[in-house]
Amino acid sequence: MMRPTSPAAMALLRSTVSEASRVPLRTRQTATPCIFCANHKYRSHSAPQRYSSTSSKADASKPHTHYSLFPESLPAGPPPSGRFHVDLPSLKKEFLQLQAQAHPDRHPPATKIKAQALSARINEAYKTLQNPLLRAQYLLSLRGIDVHVDESAKVEDPQLLMEVLEAREQIEEAENEEDLVEMKAQNEDRIANSVKILEEAFEKDDVEGAKHEAVRLRYWINIEDSLQNWEKGKPVVLAH
Repeated sequence: MMRPTSPAAMALLRSTVSEASRVPLRTRQTATPCIFCANHKYRSHSAPQRYSSTSSKADASKPHTHYSLFPESLPAGPPPSGRFHVDLPSLKKEFLQLQAQAHPDRHPPATKIKAQALSARINEAYKTLQNPLLRAQYLLSLRGIDVHVDESAKVEDPQLLMEVLEAREQIEEAENEEDLVEMKAQNEDRIANSVKILEEAFEKDDVEGAKHEAVRLRYWINIEDSLQNWEKGKPVVLAH
């Protein structure tokens, strides 16, 4: 049974688990290397910032999404017409084929800039679509929903906040990795359940339900990161 939570405790919980989420992911200026370059003998170039515009004046009448770049593995497009679930082996195969054709080092100087832009766009789309959390956030962004802003203002679920705080305490108090084995399994189940709920919500076009579950999944992913990076006595910061 969940312990009763006073208004003061709720305020403390919210500030504890939501502090870092006030900076949206899209504003972080971290350059990310090309995935294709990392596995092939090409000079690496950086991918663009997350969720940057991919349309142009020439094709402004036709909406373009990350899904548009992968017609073989994602022929139905984004939900609700297509599925939230992605066949990752098929997506990776098509990604490698596209990058092999578009990579800047395979183009003459006259077309290298265009090739670099396309290659970076393919790289960013692949990184987003292969990750359930980034995929959910991206799909919500297509509907004009920024879950980062909504989360920092509206996380009022006392059970979620208590689970996150208790997880942080349990990780910090662990004496060795064996103490966290059960917690890791429990959190893996949470993540799998959240992904399943997201699949159902997007395929039913339940945007509010998807937004709510995307917030929950972010917390479970952050707990997973803390578990993977555990060190005895190291403070746990469940940042977003």
